[in-house]
Amino acid sequence: MTRPRPKIVDVSEIEPNTRRGGDLRALLTPTTVGATSGFMGVAIVQPGDRIAEHYHPYSEEFVYVVCGQLEVDLDGEPHPLRPEQGLMIPAHMRHRFRNVGDVEARIVFHLGPLAPSPPLGHVDTEEAEPAAVAAEGAGAGGSRS
Repeated sequence: MTRPRPKIVDVSEIEPNTRRGGDLRALLTPTTVGATSGFMGVAIVQPGDRIAEHYHPYSEEFVYVVCGQLEVDLDGEPHPLRPEQGLMIPAHMRHRFRNVGDVEARIVFHLGPLAPSPPLGHVDTEEAEPAAVAAEGAGAGGSRS
């Protein structure tokens, strides 16, 4: 059996996924590098924007805040997230990330184990809002859920 070769993937090589809000880029995945136990990426969230609420039925999610001021709602309860903090989100827990600061926020995320197939790995529990609508909502009291 041949083992996968190491591979470096630059964030600029990955098309942004903005369907759920923010700019999500899954860098190290089964498709990009042959990963077999999970996948890793970066989320870039502009001020006033958010990543819509969702959960992962098969995977734990590990998050590390690189920069910016975020709030994460865990099963509806808000928690502040600051740079250099990590968070482990158990499987099945609903979560939403909101940039509550005035600068871009960046988080690194890793999910594992992998779901049996990609469509089964992520369950949306709300629709994403366009960034402009989210920014307007932030000025009117913050919560946009």
